[in-house]
Amino acid sequence: MRVILQRSKRASVTVEGSITGAIDSGYVLLVGITHEDTEKDADYCARKIAQMRLFEDEDGKMNRSIFENGGDILSISQFTLYGDIRKGRRPSFVEAARPEKAEPLWNYFNEVLRNEGLRVEEGVFGAMMDVELVNDGPVTIIVESK
Repeated sequence: MRVILQRSKRASVTVEGSITGAIDSGYVLLVGITHEDTEKDADYCARKIAQMRLFEDEDGKMNRSIFENGGDILSISQFTLYGDIRKGRRPSFVEAARPEKAEPLWNYFNEVLRNEGLRVEEGVFGAMMDVELVNDGPVTIIVESK
C-alpha cells in the first residue's frame, strides 16, 4: 500500500459538480493499493498516519499529531500511484490492484482511520474527481507498508 499524505489547510473532492468530501485543516491522502496488499497493510498505514506528528508546536517543530492540532482526513483512492513509466511513454498500471480488490481494502483503510478516532471524508472510488487543496507547508509524506 502506498499513501501520499499532504498536510492541508482545506481540501475538497468534487464529482460531476457535487462535493463528495471536504475538510478544513488535516491530511489529504492519495491511497494506492497493489495486488499483494492485505488488511495488515491497511492497518499499518492507517495507524502510522494517525500517530504521525506533522503539525508544528509552539517552537515551530513538527511535534503535534492531528489529534493535538485538530483536523480531519480526506481519503482519495488513487490507482495511478502504481503507474510504471520505466518502459515506453505511457504508464502501465499492472501493479495496481483490480477494483474488486482495491475498493474493499480502501474502505477498510478508511474505517481503520475512523476507529483511530479520526473524521474521514472520501472521494468516490473509480470516479473522475476534481481535487482541490491548499497544501500547508508544503508538507508531503510518502507512507508505504512494504
